[in-house]
Amino acid sequence: MYSRSLNPPVNKSFFLFGPRGTGKTTWIKNTYPDAVYIDLLESEVFTDLLANPQRLTNYIPVSYTGPVIIDEIQRVPELLNEVHRLIEYKKYTFILTGSNARKLRRAGHNLLAGRALTYFLHPLTAMETGRDFHIKKALMSGQLPSVYYEDNPKKYLESYIKTYLEQEIQQEGMTRNLAAFARFLEVISFSHGSIINISEIAREASIERKIVENYVTILEDLLIGYRLPNFTKKAKRRLTGHPKFYFFDTGLYRTIRPSGPLDRPEEIEGPAVEGLVFQEITAVNDYHDFGFTLHYFRTTTGHEVDFVLYGPRGIRAIEVKRTSKISRKALKGLRLFLKLYPEAKAYCLYGGTKKMSDGPIDIIPINEGLLSLSSLLK
Repeated sequence: MYSRSLNPPVNKSFFLFGPRGTGKTTWIKNTYPDAVYIDLLESEVFTDLLANPQRLTNYIPVSYTGPVIIDEIQRVPELLNEVHRLIEYKKYTFILTGSNARKLRRAGHNLLAGRALTYFLHPLTAMETGRDFHIKKALMSGQLPSVYYEDNPKKYLESYIKTYLEQEIQQEGMTRNLAAFARFLEVISFSHGSIINISEIAREASIERKIVENYVTILEDLLIGYRLPNFTKKAKRRLTGHPKFYFFDTGLYRTIRPSGPLDRPEEIEGPAVEGLVFQEITAVNDYHDFGFTLHYFRTTTGHEVDFVLYGPRGIRAIEVKRTSKISRKALKGLRLFLKLYPEAKAYCLYGGTKKMSDGPIDIIPINEGLLSLSSLLK
């Protein structure tokens, strides 16, 4: 089992959000082995607390002073009122995990009004897996913890998607038309790492545009899909307005994305490489509390930078190229960005093996860049 980079404070209540399969339950059970553990995926516990949230105190021993863990808190949002009361009057510490933060907010709850911090658990990072990290494997099967232990990662990922469709989407009532949602998933997989066009997705999936917009929001609610906005701070050029889209894990993308003999390798592998870098940046930014907001940069004339990080630590511009050789043309977007934002630090992560530079642009092998990502963003 790999050591995770998550490091919440002691004796402070917090939420831990993340998609299913990222290891939330494993992490909390290993980190807090003696804590009171309440699993809302257990039907009897779920039914009991759904009927009467005030019964929560029945699950906590009278003399107990340690943390109280509630797993999958979004299944009974009404529990947050009782949690709030117990934090205020009993001084309990709660650890609340969930795979759908917005469901809690939409149910009218304010995530305890600041009385609990919020953390996210992501797929494994290159730094967490260390010597076991192999980029070819990561690009094919992703970085969910279970793929490191499964004999057949492909079957696991197929089952993972089925579980999400049945347990999260259908049981939670997010959509009644599971077949339409499955078609949507397949079509949007072609947008992984690309600017998202809702109208085009609606046409190809034979679904109304308004429903597609709702489906994209569902992916965001479940933390399995992200829309990445264009970087527009003090823009001096005309920029593309639409966001890019990424699945949270490359293995998920590879499993959903249809492929056939007519597909060119770069059509699948290029977005996979870019998506892997995206998920690593997202995780490292959260775990180290760097405070960056994530964007991409693209002008209407086609100059592009894959990732722009903006925050109190400055600006980072990161371009990703799967090729083993880098031409000057490949760095055109970064050079333009540095001209517009000379204070930025610029990196190109590429498929080669040698570390180089082109003026102010550091050119780093992808594998090395991911293993040292925290240093690049520090």
